Amino acid sequence: MSQRADPSHHKTSSLALESKPQFALMANSALHCKHFIRVFATLPFFLSLAFIFSTPATAQRQSNISLGASLTPTTNNSFWLSPSGAFAFGFYQRGNGYAVGVFLPRTPHKTIVWTANRDYPPVPRNSTVRFTSDGRLVLQSAEAQETFVAIPSETAVSASMLDTGNFVLYNSRWDLVWQTFDSPTDTLLVAQHLSPGHQLYSSASESDQSTGLFRLKMQEDGNLVQYPVSTPDTAEHAYWASGTNGVGDNVTLYLNKDGQFYLLNTTGNYVKNITTSRGPPKEGMIYLVRIDPDGILRLYSYNATQNAELSKIWWTTNDTCSPKGICGLNGYCAMIDQIPECKCLPGFGPVNPGNWTSGCERNFTADSCMRTDVAPRYTIQPVSNTVWEDTAYADLNFSTNEECQDACLQDCNCEAVIYNDQSCKKQRLPLKYGRRDLNNANILFIKVGEPGSKENGANGFMPEGKRRASWRDILFAVASSTAFALVTLAVSGFIVYRYRVRLYERFPKEGSAGMIEHFSLRSFTYEELKRVTNDFIEEIGKGAFGTVYKGTLLNSLEVVAVKKLEKVSSDVESEFQTEVKIIGRTHHRSLVQLLGYCLDGHHRLLVYEYMSNGSLADLLFAPEKQPCWDEKMGIARNIARGLLYLHEECETQIIHCDIKPQNILIDQYKRAKISDFGLSKLLKPDQTNTMTRIRGTRGYVAPEWHKNLPVTVKADVYSFGIVLLEIICCRRSVDWSLPDDEAVLEEWVYSCFQAGELERLVNDESTDRRQLERMVKVALWCVLEEPSIRPSMRKVLLMLEGTVDVPIPPCPTSFLSAI
Repeated sequence: MSQRADPSHHKTSSLALESKPQFALMANSALHCKHFIRVFATLPFFLSLAFIFSTPATAQRQSNISLGASLTPTTNNSFWLSPSGAFAFGFYQRGNGYAVGVFLPRTPHKTIVWTANRDYPPVPRNSTVRFTSDGRLVLQSAEAQETFVAIPSETAVSASMLDTGNFVLYNSRWDLVWQTFDSPTDTLLVAQHLSPGHQLYSSASESDQSTGLFRLKMQEDGNLVQYPVSTPDTAEHAYWASGTNGVGDNVTLYLNKDGQFYLLNTTGNYVKNITTSRGPPKEGMIYLVRIDPDGILRLYSYNATQNAELSKIWWTTNDTCSPKGICGLNGYCAMIDQIPECKCLPGFGPVNPGNWTSGCERNFTADSCMRTDVAPRYTIQPVSNTVWEDTAYADLNFSTNEECQDACLQDCNCEAVIYNDQSCKKQRLPLKYGRRDLNNANILFIKVGEPGSKENGANGFMPEGKRRASWRDILFAVASSTAFALVTLAVSGFIVYRYRVRLYERFPKEGSAGMIEHFSLRSFTYEELKRVTNDFIEEIGKGAFGTVYKGTLLNSLEVVAVKKLEKVSSDVESEFQTEVKIIGRTHHRSLVQLLGYCLDGHHRLLVYEYMSNGSLADLLFAPEKQPCWDEKMGIARNIARGLLYLHEECETQIIHCDIKPQNILIDQYKRAKISDFGLSKLLKPDQTNTMTRIRGTRGYVAPEWHKNLPVTVKADVYSFGIVLLEIICCRRSVDWSLPDDEAVLEEWVYSCFQAGELERLVNDESTDRRQLERMVKVALWCVLEEPSIRPSMRKVLLMLEGTVDVPIPPCPTSFLSAI
């Protein structure tokens, strides 16, 4: 995720010069000269002259775009060109849809140098980018709500695509009020800079410009460093650095017209030349620096007068296995015929075959150290010449590696050891940042148990140390499996046949017999559910749609929850059945499962799985039941996964409309599941919950409900943000028994966040400070008043899981920032 640079920083830099009209350049010429007085002392004189006097010529070249202009992806009017035609702003193909960005239109694959809203999904072919009459640059489509491409600091009246690759907006005084150079994604162009504290983020792949796995940070200590995403800025996570730490707190990264890539401090002195000059600037030659999807930083050149690909002219390393985290947890990178391949450790298989970054997991079940009835049986298997992050919990000395292995086998907590020159380091899983280094004498010994049901060795992952089965083993296994399958099939077929006959015998009446599309979704009569619930005697909850009762199915003794719907239309049976079909087809581990239904006369009931720990409200607002920090994190992620499924992954998109703690249920393992999804369409036409035309519960309802604006999935994102704040603080979103400045939760949280007093939110509970800050920032992004600025649930989940960084959120009622 890119972070916006401070446009007021380094006002005398070449960035400021090249992003204004000519008369603005002349007005700032004195500052320009002052900025470069010190450059003469550090560069050859003729190169300084070439750089200074070539800058204004390029800055004059711009094209003006007036209010009311628009772009569409499938017409000849799909982008706006810079005067020379070297750069374009507009639509480009991304997957099966389109994205908006700045690119090099003459390269064969339209090389992307900047992307708007890079983590949003591609937009359809009927989308439009419009420079509206009120000065906004917005993306519109029939399928989705309007989103901002740019949010200028003042009202914009014109725009330009400059020959520097900078797309800019101007106010009526020709002051620059927004520019793409302020929010770089994965690329730095000539005249652009990277200020202290700001970063470039790699793309997910060459064809997917969403945020990838790696980042380049210009640190405030003067060091330029590469890290994996979502890691602290500490040495153990770095895999490349400029080596300039400690040189100053205001060092900035620049790229010159001559291809020189360097660090400069505020006094105008060069801190370090990362690359050397490639001679005087050449007409039509473009240079750019990019952190590529593989995590390597590279300098490219491109001749804008030729329709050719970019040429690599410098890179940080030739070792494509050097970026940390490329193979995920418990996997390591090895160069095979000059191609990087990810491998799993012995006894491990891929979590997600085909996706290297998801890492590896055990293909056996590890015994708990708490068990004393059975001694665990493990073997030790070696992996030579590999390097890992050193997180040893014990560092011992043994003269042989056999002694080191024995020490691990006798220690239940030891899952691996690294042995090198009598040093024996005990490790716990997961192992991180693995790569093969033939010059390293490390031997990793991994503890391996009996294989379980997980298969390993697929799609690029190949566990080492696995014994090949003989043909006799294979023949015996095939014969045994075939015989077992035939017996199982025969028995299963008989059971299914008998069960279906019994079901249809028990429900002979039309309208109450049979199943709805899925064999598992049962139809009950009202009388049967009266018996299941013992005449609805044990009430376990009451919500917007009716009352919930505890029951026990008579045939299986399974405990269930029976919801008696009281506020739904009973006029049209077909509509009820249609909605129940949709709910019945919606299956996810973070959703409460629908087991059956009743459509009997005017009775409408739903039968769900029983959740033994009640609702999230029962946990959060009862001091004796409040979850620990790790449980809070798990609950938040489970809710996010459930909403992501409803919004993007299930067959029919579902907007819940009433996300609140009472609708989040907790099972026996403290896992959170969303209930009441899909029920909003069953409301009577005149049914209201808290106010006319508004669905949901006061305090959790998104602002757009009150403004008669179109309601999208972003309404659920808002409600989730409120619930996330309640999970963090274990209190209700509005509590007038508290002091006025603490009564409204989102306002109090934001004030604590601004003041750096997050510990007040958790009453000194033992928490991970970084995790707490991450969750707070995610929640504050979710509760922004403007729906288009709120992140999608996919991005929310990525941020909660630490896959992508979370930028500093604006005030919840602010419209001045975009994620």
